[in-house]
Amino acid sequence: MKRFAVCLLAAGALLIIACRANGAVPESAKQADHRIVIEKSKRTMTLLSGGTVLKTYKIALGGQPVGAKQRIGDHKTPEGLYIVDQKKGASQFHRALHISYPNAHDRENARKLGVSPGGDVEIHGLGAKYGWVGSAHRQMDWTDGCIAVTSEEIDEIWPLVAVGTPVEIKP
Repeated sequence: MKRFAVCLLAAGALLIIACRANGAVPESAKQADHRIVIEKSKRTMTLLSGGTVLKTYKIALGGQPVGAKQRIGDHKTPEGLYIVDQKKGASQFHRALHISYPNAHDRENARKLGVSPGGDVEIHGLGAKYGWVGSAHRQMDWTDGCIAVTSEEIDEIWPLVAVGTPVEIKP
């Protein structure tokens, strides 16, 4: 029985490797369960499962995109390591993945500056009011510090990302 299980495991691994080589990933493996990487300077967000890139999206950022968020109202997107700590199905921006900003480092920096670090940073769509804009929203950085994709893209991302998924936001 043990030998049979090992053979099944090996066959499954070979199937996944073969599918990946052909560009197809089995549905069971299609979840960004390892991490999301946001590169602010490139305006990209990449969903990863293990070492495999599932998809890269073009994004819009906070209205002041250079530098890390330091305080409420600075219109900057944070930089650092976070997690998706909540999924908001009824967001004003259609759907949203809430990010665990501020982390301990962010709170300490804000304390030193004597300011509130703010919060409510999300990866979100455009919402009913601006959904018609579609991908043109990426022509400028317009959020208060969030990461924005189209409403269709957040619908695609939504089932792939679980609460607890690590999020790395790079400069």
